[in-house]
Amino acid sequence: MTERRVRVRFAPSPTGPLHIGGVRTALYNYLFARQHGGDLVFRIEDTDSTRFVPGAEAYIIEAFQWLGIKFDEGVSYGGNYGPYRQSERRDIYKKYVKQLLDDGKAYIAFDTPEELEAKRKEIENFQYDNKTRGLMRNSLTLPQEEVERLIAEGKQYVVRIKIDAGQEVLVDDLIRGEVRVKSDILDDKVLYKSADELPTYHLANIVDDHLMQITHVIRGEEWLPSAPLHVLLYQAFGWQDTMPRFAHLPLLLKPDQPGKLSKRDGERIGFPVLPLDWHGTDKKTGEPVFCSGYREQGYFPEAVVNFLALLGWNPGGEQELFTLDELVPLFDITKCSKAGAKFDYKKGAWFNHEYILRKSADEIARLWEPTCREHGVTDSLERITQVVAMMKDRVSFVKELWPLCSFFFEAPTAYDEKTVKKRWKEDSAQTLSELCTVIEALNDFSLENQEKVVHAWIEEKEYKLGNVMNAWRLALVGEGKGPGMFDISAFLGKEETLRRTKKAIEVLG
Repeated sequence: MTERRVRVRFAPSPTGPLHIGGVRTALYNYLFARQHGGDLVFRIEDTDSTRFVPGAEAYIIEAFQWLGIKFDEGVSYGGNYGPYRQSERRDIYKKYVKQLLDDGKAYIAFDTPEELEAKRKEIENFQYDNKTRGLMRNSLTLPQEEVERLIAEGKQYVVRIKIDAGQEVLVDDLIRGEVRVKSDILDDKVLYKSADELPTYHLANIVDDHLMQITHVIRGEEWLPSAPLHVLLYQAFGWQDTMPRFAHLPLLLKPDQPGKLSKRDGERIGFPVLPLDWHGTDKKTGEPVFCSGYREQGYFPEAVVNFLALLGWNPGGEQELFTLDELVPLFDITKCSKAGAKFDYKKGAWFNHEYILRKSADEIARLWEPTCREHGVTDSLERITQVVAMMKDRVSFVKELWPLCSFFFEAPTAYDEKTVKKRWKEDSAQTLSELCTVIEALNDFSLENQEKVVHAWIEEKEYKLGNVMNAWRLALVGEGKGPGMFDISAFLGKEETLRRTKKAIEVLG
């Protein structure tokens, strides 16, 4: 048998914003496809019309565009296996529902929600399966004429898979190995609903994966319980030879408690769990809902990708920083952890810091310039870049630069009380007055010359270097922060340095 071209898919439901766990699943599918020279398909699973959220599909597409995860075909990309939106494939699914019914692999059930609820109360741990279906209203218990009459009358029904007892279902998982399940414990899942003429997730996925020639299904651990059913469906259709290999990824776990990571955890602790900001509406209350995203919080897309790639998998060794292209040849789906991966959001910020270090001062300055302009900075981009070069190693996000660096562009209007108490000595005013005299005499105000002349003066006067520099920093900055003192004074220039120093002497005395 000829080896098939690798084809994987990412198939989200447009029921809201894309969770960061879904982003990781898509990333692993991307890495796997690229590593094997295959295709990544983008499919939209919108068969559950009751949960559809306007704007969700566009949000998902925009998120992947920002992250740089590119699909080869699918919704908004085109391709030879469309349509790629499941709601547009109704007629395709009907053909396969009929095939299952005709082959006796599925049956029609007319049970109402009320009847099902009554049965749940009557039978403890009730599930619709090979032991209970004989008690229910379906095409296995009703005469054929009645089934036809009920359908003709427009009675709503569902189609359920018919799972017989006594089988052993084998799921061959690339991460978890062989998983064997007894069919006796499986329920007859609903595959199709007449109410909206759409299949459920289970049938739609199997049909689509088969017709789109998907070779590997890489998805979250939460779908592992449905894998035996999907194997049985492939067998029911006679598609065993083209059944994809499964790989069920470990869950992303809360950073501080047991359990799966949720949007509420991000809100509770204060970190994003979505790729982009989401503005939505609460379905129950109608109130507006907002969730913050990595993009708007100031993360670089390459930092987010790097962070997510190493949640549940790593290539071994000490290296932690990888570009998307560098990850492709290293990725090994079989080496993914079986256990859940704790979501270390602080590590995510660390990655962003490392990518700030990797980027040039010019690039960071262009990103920061709009913020500077908003604060009334009129200095040239070249001057802004000089500040970034001095300070970017101190921040994890571009947005942190302004509170840290505003003193380069705005003279202090007040002086930090704690720093004053600690750094402004009884003789500080006199010492800085003398320093002003030294500075005024300088014709060459370069960093190197300042440092040479001022250090010589301090040594001659036998002053303590720390006392002079700490008081001078307070005068120029307003608190005890910033780079080297001569970096600051050289940037400010002679006139501004003298003005700020004299102002501090006047105010602090």
